[in-house]
Amino acid sequence: MIAAFPLMIVPFVLYNLAMMGLFGQGGIAVLDSEILSLAMLSGAIWTLSMGDLFILVALAILFVEILKSTRHGSGSLVNHMLSMLVFIAFLVEFLLLQGAATQIFFILMIITFIDVVGGFAVSIRTAGRDVSIGL
Repeated sequence: MIAAFPLMIVPFVLYNLAMMGLFGQGGIAVLDSEILSLAMLSGAIWTLSMGDLFILVALAILFVEILKSTRHGSGSLVNHMLSMLVFIAFLVEFLLLQGAATQIFFILMIITFIDVVGGFAVSIRTAGRDVSIGL
């Protein structure tokens, strides 16, 4: 049953914890806080902010979710339904809460939408290959 748990809830929870002030200052300002800064060979300075880290985590989780959608069984259907609920939670929060009206949250919401649509598409595609006709 743990395989049916939608992992895309992790970026959702992390974003909301950041807005409540768990990662230092609260609110939208935490998204711009610098986590890592590297001097490149070209002389440029590359920085990684908290918001960028949220997007990287979401993309890594999206990869795992797409891999999970290739399995078939009752757990995968529950996973798809719960992933849809996570997307709906993203959408409702984006539309109703001021702290969620950011580019970072919008990108996280789109990654969740790709998880939902991609999961259904991959599941339908793999289920079509599993059908055997006894000729």
